[in-house]
Amino acid sequence: MPKAQETAVYTHGHHESVLRSHTWRTAANSAGYLLGALEPHMCVLDIGCGPGTITADLAELVPDGRVTGIDMEAGVLDKARAAAAERGLRTVEFAVGDVHGLDFPNDTFDVVHAHQVLQHVGDPVQALREMKRVARPSGIVAVRDADYAAMTWFPEVPGLDDWLELYRRVARAHGGEPDAGRRLRSWALAAGLAEVTATSTAWTFSTTAEREWWSGLWADRTVASDYAERATRGGHATVEQLAAAAGAWREWGCREDGWFSVLHGEILCRKEA
Repeated sequence: MPKAQETAVYTHGHHESVLRSHTWRTAANSAGYLLGALEPHMCVLDIGCGPGTITADLAELVPDGRVTGIDMEAGVLDKARAAAAERGLRTVEFAVGDVHGLDFPNDTFDVVHAHQVLQHVGDPVQALREMKRVARPSGIVAVRDADYAAMTWFPEVPGLDDWLELYRRVARAHGGEPDAGRRLRSWALAAGLAEVTATSTAWTFSTTAEREWWSGLWADRTVASDYAERATRGGHATVEQLAAAAGAWREWGCREDGWFSVLHGEILCRKEA
């Protein structure tokens, strides 16, 4: 079994403001590019599953198969198990795992899926090699990641430009690649995945409720999550600068004409038979 390589630090951590975003995610809004390829009998691995909302949806979509969710953080898996139990799902299980060195034999899964993971790992090409290794012949490797530099919004609240520049700097200082979405196809080819279909989709936040939710969680995340501690401890920003960035988020969220779009790159890869 390949030895796990050191992974990048997960910039966000698991503060409530982070989980507020993660628990909103569903297979429909975060894995739509994959859903048409699923079949009821499939065995699925969901990497970086977090609180398990996407994992649980996948389990419902493959009722005659089995879904395994893994995450580096043991604590968040308790939330995932509770969510699956609440939905009465008996074909899903969770375990601690590192995508750099997956603790599964070769050719185990019909689908190996990762959402918002490769932007946070130390070696995304090695991660994709591992995903390919545990996929069965003719199996699917499916990855979706945001691209921070491609995020766009209106109105042009100046402090949000400062927030974006700071976030990208902090993420890279901790070994990640915040503009992962545009790189997925390149990483997949470098990992030896020959049949790669690359697409993109976006989350968009524009209604009053959407703006309040999106701006609120990012304002809170900017000053209260592990990201805030890493930004200040690493000398990237002062507490006052983080507070100003959070204020810019709240200012944008109060604007009736506010609109925010998060572009995601996606790859659907078929392992050779």
